[in-house]
Amino acid sequence: MKPRITVVGSVNMDLVFRTPRMPALGETLHGHEFCQIPGGKGANQAVAAARQGAQVSFIGAVGDDGFGSFSHDCLAAEGIDLSHLARVAGVATGVAGILVEDGGDNSIVLAAGANATLTPAQVEAATATIAGAQLLVCQLETPLPTVTRAIEIARAQGVKVILNPAPAQDLSDALLAQVDYLILNETEASQLSGVTVVDQASAKAASEQILQRGTGTVLLTMGEHGALITESTGSQFIPAVKVDVVDTTAAGDTFVGAFAVGLANGLSVIDASREAQYTAALTVTKLGAQTSIPQRQQVLDFMAVRKAA
Repeated sequence: MKPRITVVGSVNMDLVFRTPRMPALGETLHGHEFCQIPGGKGANQAVAAARQGAQVSFIGAVGDDGFGSFSHDCLAAEGIDLSHLARVAGVATGVAGILVEDGGDNSIVLAAGANATLTPAQVEAATATIAGAQLLVCQLETPLPTVTRAIEIARAQGVKVILNPAPAQDLSDALLAQVDYLILNETEASQLSGVTVVDQASAKAASEQILQRGTGTVLLTMGEHGALITESTGSQFIPAVKVDVVDTTAAGDTFVGAFAVGLANGLSVIDASREAQYTAALTVTKLGAQTSIPQRQQVLDFMAVRKAA
């Protein structure tokens, strides 16, 4: 039986520009390439989970425009249940403007569009979908009251909660205490802990500070510098998987989706994190968000090759 995962989150159309470097303020810069790719943290995480073999249900909103239709069709093609994906009249689908420089690093500007219309009432209407999952996955590209309500429903139904607190913002101790697995990067960890994360020592200090606020497990992802897993029993560092980086856009989202599937399949936090690292590493070798997320067999083959080396 496939693992069952419900994602509450955002759907965006990514407008991606490849550039030699980031432009300075007021500068016009010639880019190498432009493409439109389906994205959004919620949608990316749902696609990552589906491609790793999960039965995924998605709760979110798109506009009644061409981007919304295209995003809907892309998610449907992955076999994702879209019973609770709303089409909002008179509102644009969310858009992300993404600049990707030659080294693979990126900068992103978001226009929330229909994502901002997702209400607590809509997730309440999907209570049965949340209750039927092994894990609920949320991020912060939809309104915080809506995310909070989804987490409350999951907790009441005995469903484990994964929260990716991105984009970074302040969160209450009451909310963090309802989160079983908090997956975040250095910026988000610094925001929630008050500790500026610059190395492993500060990452550990920040993670411990967040853990004291009530979260069950903190997974701090640091890109090419690996990941730090912190629980009440201690911390463990997981080295990054070295690859040639093309675009880091969906790496974090892929980690979240793959980690969720690993947990739902019965892996330990450490083993699920290791598999998620391999999955995210493959993602950064290609351009774009959902276009770069690998299938399960690709991940298994990649892991086999790396472990044999």
